[in-house]
Amino acid sequence: VQLQASGGGLVQAGGSLRLSCAASGRFLSIVAVGWYRQSPGKQRELVATITSGGSTNYADSVKGRFTISRDNAKNTVYLQMNSLKPEDTAVYYCNADITSGLGRKYNYWGQGTLVTVSS
Repeated sequence: VQLQASGGGLVQAGGSLRLSCAASGRFLSIVAVGWYRQSPGKQRELVATITSGGSTNYADSVKGRFTISRDNAKNTVYLQMNSLKPEDTAVYYCNADITSGLGRKYNYWGQGTLVTVSS
């Protein structure tokens, strides 16, 4: 199983980006997915999560600006980021709990995608 994160780039403050996290390989289901970010010199922090049932949770710093969603048919989770600020600049990673065909749950990380917000 692999997670492929994409969609990062350079955007001006106030702009928008949509990140994607696509799961590939053989598995039964994607349980929960989270987006994390890490800026230089800082610890990785949780940005948003979504459960298999669609329940979402957000860091206070992104509430009202970011939206996490999932397309189960495409095994993909999205992070829509609006009203971006320079402090949102970071490498964004997706993380997922995925159930194997034998019913065991494993945790995977994507490779990260860089988001740079210019002022």
